[in-house]
Amino acid sequence: MDGAGPGPAPPEEAATVVKLKVNGRERSVEAGPDTPLLWVLREGLGLTGTKFGCGIAQCGACTVHLDGEAVRSCVTPLSRAAGRAVVTIEGLSPDLGHPLQQAWIAEDVPQCGYCQSGQIMAAAVLLRETPRPTDADIDEAMAGNICRCGTYQRIRRAIHRAAGMKPPGGGR
Repeated sequence: MDGAGPGPAPPEEAATVVKLKVNGRERSVEAGPDTPLLWVLREGLGLTGTKFGCGIAQCGACTVHLDGEAVRSCVTPLSRAAGRAVVTIEGLSPDLGHPLQQAWIAEDVPQCGYCQSGQIMAAAVLLRETPRPTDADIDEAMAGNICRCGTYQRIRRAIHRAAGMKPPGGGR
Protein backbone atom coordinates (compact mmCIF):
# COMPACT_ATOMS: atom_id res chain seq x y z
CA MET A 1 0.00 0.00 0.00
CA ASP A 2 1.32 3.43 -0.84
CA GLY A 3 -0.27 5.13 2.17
CA ALA A 4 -2.83 7.00 0.11
CA GLY A 5 -6.28 7.02 1.61
CA PRO A 6 -9.49 6.61 -0.27
CA GLY A 7 -9.32 10.19 -1.50
CA PRO A 8 -11.44 13.17 -0.68
CA ALA A 9 -15.07 12.66 0.18
CA PRO A 10 -17.41 13.48 -2.68
CA PRO A 11 -19.07 16.86 -2.32
CA GLU A 12 -22.51 16.76 -0.72
CA GLU A 13 -25.30 17.71 -3.08
CA ALA A 14 -26.49 21.22 -2.45
CA ALA A 15 -29.97 21.53 -1.02
CA THR A 16 -32.39 23.56 -3.09
CA VAL A 17 -35.98 24.61 -2.62
CA VAL A 18 -38.30 22.53 -4.76
CA LYS A 19 -41.99 23.22 -5.27
CA LEU A 20 -44.46 20.42 -5.81
CA LYS A 21 -48.13 19.78 -5.22
CA VAL A 22 -48.68 17.07 -2.62
CA ASN A 23 -52.20 15.76 -2.09
CA GLY A 24 -53.62 18.87 -3.73
CA ARG A 25 -51.61 21.32 -1.66
CA GLU A 26 -48.70 23.42 -2.93
CA ARG A 27 -45.58 22.59 -0.92
CA SER A 28 -42.00 23.82 -0.90
CA VAL A 29 -39.28 21.52 0.38
CA GLU A 30 -35.58 22.02 0.81
CA ALA A 31 -33.49 19.01 -0.15
CA GLY A 32 -30.92 17.86 -2.65
CA PRO A 33 -32.27 17.12 -6.12
CA ASP A 34 -31.25 13.45 -5.85
CA THR A 35 -32.99 12.96 -2.50
CA PRO A 36 -35.52 10.14 -2.89
CA LEU A 37 -39.09 11.43 -2.97
CA LEU A 38 -39.92 8.88 -0.26
CA TRP A 39 -37.71 10.65 2.28
CA VAL A 40 -39.08 14.05 1.35
CA LEU A 41 -42.63 12.77 1.90
CA ARG A 42 -41.92 10.89 5.13
CA GLU A 43 -39.25 12.99 6.82
CA GLY A 44 -39.79 16.39 5.27
CA LEU A 45 -43.58 16.49 5.10
CA GLY A 46 -44.54 13.95 7.78
CA LEU A 47 -46.60 11.79 5.40
CA THR A 48 -45.71 8.41 6.86
CA GLY A 49 -48.37 6.33 5.11
CA THR A 50 -45.92 5.70 2.28
CA LYS A 51 -43.55 2.99 3.50
CA PHE A 52 -39.90 2.15 2.94
CA GLY A 53 -39.64 -1.48 1.94
CA CYS A 54 -36.58 -2.34 -0.09
CA GLY A 55 -35.05 0.88 -1.38
CA ILE A 56 -34.53 -0.56 -4.88
CA ALA A 57 -38.04 -0.34 -6.42
CA GLN A 58 -38.70 -4.05 -6.10
CA CYS A 59 -41.44 -4.35 -3.45
CA GLY A 60 -43.93 -1.53 -4.12
CA ALA A 61 -44.45 -0.44 -0.49
CA CYS A 62 -43.42 3.11 -1.44
CA THR A 63 -45.79 3.49 -4.41
CA VAL A 64 -47.27 6.97 -4.87
CA HIS A 65 -48.82 8.76 -7.85
CA LEU A 66 -46.76 11.30 -9.77
CA ASP A 67 -49.05 13.14 -12.18
CA GLY A 68 -51.32 10.09 -12.05
CA GLU A 69 -48.60 7.53 -12.74
CA ALA A 70 -47.71 4.93 -10.11
CA VAL A 71 -44.04 5.39 -9.21
CA ARG A 72 -41.71 3.92 -6.62
CA SER A 73 -40.84 6.88 -4.44
CA CYS A 74 -37.76 5.18 -2.98
CA VAL A 75 -35.94 5.60 -6.31
CA THR A 76 -37.71 8.69 -7.65
CA PRO A 77 -35.44 11.71 -7.18
CA LEU A 78 -37.01 14.87 -5.86
CA SER A 79 -35.93 16.63 -9.06
CA ARG A 80 -38.35 14.41 -11.04
CA ALA A 81 -41.26 15.55 -8.83
CA ALA A 82 -40.47 19.27 -9.07
CA GLY A 83 -43.53 21.20 -10.22
CA ARG A 84 -45.62 18.03 -10.48
CA ALA A 85 -48.57 16.58 -8.58
CA VAL A 86 -47.85 13.87 -6.01
CA VAL A 87 -50.62 11.86 -4.36
CA THR A 88 -49.86 9.65 -1.37
CA ILE A 89 -52.18 7.25 0.44
CA GLU A 90 -53.15 10.16 2.71
CA GLY A 91 -54.37 12.07 -0.34
CA LEU A 92 -56.39 9.28 -1.92
CA SER A 93 -59.35 10.10 0.31
CA PRO A 94 -59.52 12.26 3.42
CA ASP A 95 -62.03 9.96 5.12
CA LEU A 96 -61.24 6.43 3.84
CA GLY A 97 -64.15 6.86 1.43
CA HIS A 98 -62.31 5.80 -1.73
CA PRO A 99 -63.81 2.59 -3.15
CA LEU A 100 -60.46 0.81 -2.82
CA GLN A 101 -60.14 1.74 0.84
CA GLN A 102 -63.72 0.64 1.47
CA ALA A 103 -63.12 -2.63 -0.41
CA TRP A 104 -59.88 -3.25 1.50
CA ILE A 105 -61.82 -2.93 4.75
CA ALA A 106 -64.75 -5.05 3.54
CA GLU A 107 -62.46 -7.85 2.32
CA ASP A 108 -60.30 -7.66 5.46
CA VAL A 109 -57.21 -7.47 3.24
CA PRO A 110 -54.40 -6.40 5.56
CA GLN A 111 -52.63 -8.71 7.93
CA CYS A 112 -49.57 -6.75 9.00
CA GLY A 113 -50.63 -3.88 6.71
CA TYR A 114 -47.12 -2.71 5.86
CA CYS A 115 -47.45 -3.04 2.08
CA GLN A 116 -51.07 -2.00 1.85
CA SER A 117 -50.67 1.70 1.04
CA GLY A 118 -48.48 0.78 -1.92
CA GLN A 119 -50.92 -1.95 -2.96
CA ILE A 120 -53.85 0.47 -2.87
CA MET A 121 -51.98 3.17 -4.79
CA ALA A 122 -51.04 0.68 -7.53
CA ALA A 123 -54.61 -0.62 -7.64
CA ALA A 124 -55.97 2.94 -8.01
CA VAL A 125 -54.00 3.42 -11.21
CA LEU A 126 -55.14 0.01 -12.47
CA LEU A 127 -58.81 0.88 -11.92
CA ARG A 128 -58.43 4.29 -13.53
CA GLU A 129 -56.91 2.68 -16.63
CA THR A 130 -58.99 -0.53 -16.57
CA PRO A 131 -62.28 0.09 -14.75
CA ARG A 132 -63.43 -3.55 -14.95
CA PRO A 133 -60.22 -5.58 -14.70
CA THR A 134 -60.01 -9.33 -15.15
CA ASP A 135 -58.00 -11.52 -12.79
CA ALA A 136 -55.20 -11.47 -15.37
CA ASP A 137 -55.29 -7.65 -15.52
CA ILE A 138 -55.05 -7.48 -11.73
CA ASP A 139 -52.26 -10.03 -11.53
CA GLU A 140 -50.25 -8.20 -14.18
CA ALA A 141 -50.78 -4.73 -12.68
CA MET A 142 -50.07 -5.83 -9.12
CA ALA A 143 -47.15 -8.18 -9.87
CA GLY A 144 -44.57 -5.65 -8.68
CA ASN A 145 -46.19 -5.17 -5.28
CA ILE A 146 -45.07 -7.73 -2.74
CA CYS A 147 -47.18 -8.78 0.23
CA ARG A 148 -45.08 -10.78 2.66
CA CYS A 149 -48.25 -11.96 4.40
CA GLY A 150 -49.55 -13.42 1.13
CA THR A 151 -52.96 -11.73 1.02
CA TYR A 152 -52.99 -11.74 -2.78
CA GLN A 153 -56.40 -13.44 -3.09
CA ARG A 154 -57.98 -10.87 -0.78
CA ILE A 155 -56.25 -8.05 -2.68
CA ARG A 156 -57.72 -9.39 -5.91
CA ARG A 157 -61.21 -9.65 -4.38
CA ALA A 158 -60.94 -6.12 -3.01
CA ILE A 159 -59.97 -4.75 -6.43
CA HIS A 160 -62.94 -6.52 -8.03
CA ARG A 161 -65.20 -5.17 -5.27
CA ALA A 162 -63.89 -1.63 -5.76
CA ALA A 163 -64.43 -1.91 -9.52
CA GLY A 164 -68.13 -2.35 -8.78
CA MET A 165 -68.32 0.69 -6.50
CA LYS A 166 -68.83 4.28 -7.61
CA PRO A 167 -66.09 6.68 -6.41
CA PRO A 168 -67.30 9.42 -4.08
CA GLY A 169 -68.16 12.52 -6.08
CA GLY A 170 -67.42 10.62 -9.28
CA GLY A 171 -63.69 11.25 -8.77
CA ARG A 172 -60.59 9.15 -9.30
